[in-house]
Amino acid sequence: MDIQILQQPDSAIAKVTMNAQEELIAEAGTMVAMSDFINVSTTLRQGKGGGVLGGLKRMMAGESLFLSVFRCYQPDGEIFLAPRFLGDIIVYEMTGKELVVQSGSYLACASGVNIELGFQGLKSLFSGESVFWLNITGFGPVILSSFGGIYEIDVDGEYIVDTGHIVAFEKTLDFKISKAGSSLLGSFLGGEGLVCRFHGKGKIFCQTHNPGSFGSLIGLQLPPR
Repeated sequence: MDIQILQQPDSAIAKVTMNAQEELIAEAGTMVAMSDFINVSTTLRQGKGGGVLGGLKRMMAGESLFLSVFRCYQPDGEIFLAPRFLGDIIVYEMTGKELVVQSGSYLACASGVNIELGFQGLKSLFSGESVFWLNITGFGPVILSSFGGIYEIDVDGEYIVDTGHIVAFEKTLDFKISKAGSSLLGSFLGGEGLVCRFHGKGKIFCQTHNPGSFGSLIGLQLPPR
Protein backbone atom coordinates (compact mmCIF):
# COMPACT_ATOMS: atom_id res chain seq x y z
CA MET A 1 0.00 0.00 0.00
CA ASP A 2 1.37 3.38 -1.04
CA ILE A 3 -0.09 6.62 0.31
CA GLN A 4 0.58 10.04 -1.23
CA ILE A 5 -0.73 13.31 0.19
CA LEU A 6 -1.64 15.85 -2.49
CA GLN A 7 -2.69 19.53 -2.41
CA GLN A 8 -1.11 20.26 0.99
CA PRO A 9 -1.60 22.00 3.32
CA ASP A 10 -4.98 23.74 3.02
CA SER A 11 -6.96 21.30 0.84
CA ALA A 12 -5.11 18.02 1.28
CA ILE A 13 -6.35 14.79 -0.25
CA ALA A 14 -4.92 11.28 0.21
CA LYS A 15 -4.20 9.11 -2.84
CA VAL A 16 -3.93 5.46 -1.78
CA THR A 17 -2.55 2.89 -4.23
CA MET A 18 -3.46 -0.63 -3.18
CA ASN A 19 -2.10 -4.03 -4.17
CA ALA A 20 -4.30 -7.03 -4.86
CA GLN A 21 -6.03 -8.39 -1.72
CA GLU A 22 -5.23 -5.29 0.36
CA GLU A 23 -7.88 -3.63 2.49
CA LEU A 24 -8.39 -0.04 3.63
CA ILE A 25 -10.79 0.99 6.40
CA ALA A 26 -11.99 4.60 6.27
CA GLU A 27 -14.37 6.97 8.01
CA ALA A 28 -17.73 6.78 6.24
CA GLY A 29 -18.27 9.41 3.55
CA THR A 30 -14.60 10.26 2.94
CA MET A 31 -14.18 8.56 -0.46
CA VAL A 32 -13.83 11.04 -3.35
CA ALA A 33 -12.95 8.72 -6.25
CA MET A 34 -11.62 5.20 -6.83
CA SER A 35 -10.80 2.54 -9.41
CA ASP A 36 -13.86 0.65 -10.65
CA PHE A 37 -12.52 -2.75 -9.53
CA ILE A 38 -12.28 -1.81 -5.83
CA ASN A 39 -15.10 -3.29 -3.78
CA VAL A 40 -16.62 -1.11 -1.04
CA SER A 41 -18.80 -2.23 1.84
CA THR A 42 -20.14 -0.63 5.01
CA THR A 43 -19.46 -2.31 8.32
CA LEU A 44 -19.36 -1.91 12.07
CA ARG A 45 -15.90 -3.56 11.88
CA GLN A 46 -15.98 -6.98 13.46
CA GLY A 47 -13.22 -7.94 15.89
CA LYS A 48 -11.41 -5.66 18.28
CA GLY A 49 -13.14 -2.30 18.47
CA GLY A 50 -15.91 -3.58 16.19
CA GLY A 51 -19.53 -4.64 16.32
CA VAL A 52 -22.44 -2.50 17.47
CA LEU A 53 -20.70 -1.61 20.74
CA GLY A 54 -17.56 -0.53 18.89
CA GLY A 55 -19.64 1.63 16.53
CA LEU A 56 -21.46 3.32 19.41
CA LYS A 57 -18.15 3.96 21.13
CA ARG A 58 -16.84 5.67 18.00
CA MET A 59 -19.95 7.86 17.91
CA MET A 60 -19.22 8.98 21.47
CA ALA A 61 -15.78 10.10 20.28
CA GLY A 62 -17.28 12.15 17.44
CA GLU A 63 -16.75 9.59 14.68
CA SER A 64 -19.42 7.95 12.52
CA LEU A 65 -21.22 4.76 13.57
CA PHE A 66 -20.19 2.93 10.39
CA LEU A 67 -16.88 2.45 8.63
CA SER A 68 -16.27 1.96 4.92
CA VAL A 69 -14.11 -1.03 3.92
CA PHE A 70 -12.36 -0.89 0.54
CA ARG A 71 -10.99 -4.19 -0.83
CA CYS A 72 -8.77 -4.29 -3.88
CA TYR A 73 -8.81 -7.40 -6.08
CA GLN A 74 -6.32 -6.25 -8.75
CA PRO A 75 -2.90 -4.59 -8.62
CA ASP A 76 -2.59 -0.80 -8.60
CA GLY A 77 -6.05 0.08 -7.37
CA GLU A 78 -6.43 3.79 -6.59
CA ILE A 79 -8.65 5.51 -4.08
CA PHE A 80 -8.81 9.19 -3.11
CA LEU A 81 -9.92 10.21 0.40
CA ALA A 82 -10.64 13.70 1.76
CA PRO A 83 -11.61 14.90 5.26
CA ARG A 84 -14.67 16.96 6.22
CA PHE A 85 -12.66 20.08 7.12
CA LEU A 86 -10.36 22.05 4.83
CA GLY A 87 -6.90 21.22 6.05
CA ASP A 88 -3.90 18.95 6.05
CA ILE A 89 -3.36 15.18 6.14
CA ILE A 90 -0.51 13.09 7.53
CA VAL A 91 0.33 9.39 7.50
CA TYR A 92 1.47 7.88 10.81
CA GLU A 93 3.03 4.41 10.73
CA MET A 94 1.82 2.25 13.61
CA THR A 95 4.55 -0.06 14.92
CA GLY A 96 2.88 -1.52 18.00
CA LYS A 97 2.83 1.66 20.09
CA GLU A 98 -0.36 3.50 21.02
CA LEU A 99 -1.54 6.76 19.48
CA VAL A 100 -4.26 8.97 20.99
CA VAL A 101 -6.33 10.80 18.35
CA GLN A 102 -8.76 13.65 18.99
CA SER A 103 -12.36 13.53 17.81
CA GLY A 104 -12.76 13.99 14.06
CA SER A 105 -9.11 13.54 13.04
CA TYR A 106 -9.24 9.85 12.09
CA LEU A 107 -9.54 9.41 8.31
CA ALA A 108 -8.47 5.87 7.40
CA CYS A 109 -6.11 2.99 8.23
CA ALA A 110 -4.85 -0.37 7.06
CA SER A 111 -6.61 -3.54 8.22
CA GLY A 112 -3.87 -4.29 10.79
CA VAL A 113 -4.72 -1.15 12.79
CA ASN A 114 -7.22 -1.26 15.68
CA ILE A 115 -9.51 1.60 16.70
CA GLU A 116 -10.72 1.79 20.29
CA LEU A 117 -12.54 4.40 22.34
CA GLY A 118 -10.17 5.96 24.88
CA PHE A 119 -11.19 7.67 28.11
CA GLN A 120 -8.78 10.50 28.92
CA GLY A 121 -10.43 11.31 32.23
CA LEU A 122 -12.41 14.30 33.44
CA LYS A 123 -9.39 16.51 32.71
CA SER A 124 -10.41 16.37 29.03
CA LEU A 125 -13.95 17.44 29.90
CA PHE A 126 -12.70 20.40 31.90
CA SER A 127 -10.48 21.42 28.98
CA GLY A 128 -13.54 22.01 26.81
CA GLU A 129 -12.66 19.07 24.55
CA SER A 130 -14.30 15.65 24.24
CA VAL A 131 -13.86 13.39 27.25
CA PHE A 132 -13.57 10.45 24.82
CA TRP A 133 -10.73 10.20 22.29
CA LEU A 134 -9.66 7.36 20.01
CA ASN A 135 -6.89 4.97 20.99
CA ILE A 136 -5.14 3.64 17.88
CA THR A 137 -3.01 0.48 18.14
CA GLY A 138 -1.66 -2.28 15.89
CA PHE A 139 0.55 -2.23 12.83
CA GLY A 140 0.34 -0.35 9.54
CA PRO A 141 -0.43 3.18 8.33
CA VAL A 142 -3.13 5.39 9.80
CA ILE A 143 -4.22 8.55 7.99
CA LEU A 144 -5.05 11.58 10.14
CA SER A 145 -6.54 14.93 9.13
CA SER A 146 -6.54 18.39 10.68
CA PHE A 147 -8.29 21.74 10.44
CA GLY A 148 -5.67 23.92 8.75
CA GLY A 149 -2.02 22.92 8.52
CA ILE A 150 -0.63 20.11 10.66
CA TYR A 151 2.80 20.01 12.24
CA GLU A 152 4.80 17.66 14.44
CA ILE A 153 6.46 18.47 17.77
CA ASP A 154 9.07 16.21 19.38
CA VAL A 155 8.72 16.43 23.14
CA ASP A 156 11.41 15.41 25.60
CA GLY A 157 10.39 16.83 28.96
CA GLU A 158 7.44 19.24 29.07
CA TYR A 159 5.48 21.12 26.42
CA ILE A 160 2.32 23.25 26.41
CA VAL A 161 -0.36 23.07 23.69
CA ASP A 162 -3.70 24.86 23.47
CA THR A 163 -6.46 22.29 23.90
CA GLY A 164 -8.22 23.08 20.61
CA HIS A 165 -5.09 22.59 18.50
CA ILE A 166 -4.30 18.95 19.36
CA VAL A 167 -4.69 16.38 16.58
CA ALA A 168 -2.95 13.39 18.17
CA PHE A 169 -0.16 12.40 20.52
CA GLU A 170 1.82 9.28 21.32
CA LYS A 171 0.74 7.48 24.49
CA THR A 172 4.29 7.72 25.83
CA LEU A 173 3.24 11.26 26.76
CA ASP A 174 0.93 12.14 29.63
CA PHE A 175 -0.81 15.46 30.14
CA LYS A 176 -2.64 17.59 32.65
CA ILE A 177 -4.96 20.56 32.15
CA SER A 178 -3.92 23.93 33.53
CA LYS A 179 -4.31 27.65 32.88
CA ALA A 180 -2.11 29.26 30.27
CA GLY A 181 -0.91 32.17 32.43
CA SER A 182 -0.19 32.86 36.05
CA SER A 183 -3.84 33.55 36.83
CA LEU A 184 -7.05 31.97 35.55
CA LEU A 185 -8.72 35.33 34.88
CA GLY A 186 -5.69 36.61 32.98
CA SER A 187 -5.60 33.46 30.84
CA PHE A 188 -9.22 33.83 29.76
CA LEU A 189 -9.02 37.60 29.22
CA GLY A 190 -5.96 37.00 27.04
CA GLY A 191 -7.93 34.52 24.93
CA GLU A 192 -5.80 31.50 25.82
CA GLY A 193 -7.97 29.81 28.44
CA LEU A 194 -6.88 26.28 29.37
CA VAL A 195 -3.94 24.37 27.93
CA CYS A 196 -2.56 20.84 27.96
CA ARG A 197 0.79 20.48 29.71
CA PHE A 198 2.41 17.38 28.24
CA HIS A 199 5.30 15.61 29.90
CA GLY A 200 7.37 12.62 28.86
CA LYS A 201 8.99 11.73 25.56
CA GLY A 202 7.09 11.40 22.30
CA LYS A 203 5.42 13.22 19.42
CA ILE A 204 2.49 15.63 19.40
CA PHE A 205 0.65 16.53 16.20
CA CYS A 206 -1.03 19.95 16.19
CA GLN A 207 -3.32 21.84 13.82
CA THR A 208 -3.02 25.52 12.97
CA HIS A 209 -6.74 26.28 13.47
CA ASN A 210 -9.15 25.62 16.33
CA PRO A 211 -12.49 24.19 15.08
CA GLY A 212 -14.36 25.39 18.18
CA SER A 213 -13.13 28.97 17.88
CA PHE A 214 -13.81 28.97 14.13
CA GLY A 215 -17.35 27.70 14.68
CA SER A 216 -18.03 30.37 17.29
CA LEU A 217 -16.75 33.09 14.95
CA ILE A 218 -18.85 31.89 12.01
CA GLY A 219 -21.88 31.43 14.22
CA LEU A 220 -21.85 35.11 15.18
CA GLN A 221 -22.08 36.05 11.49
CA LEU A 222 -25.11 33.87 10.73
CA PRO A 223 -28.57 35.46 10.68
CA PRO A 224 -30.95 34.42 13.49
CA ARG A 225 -33.28 31.55 12.65
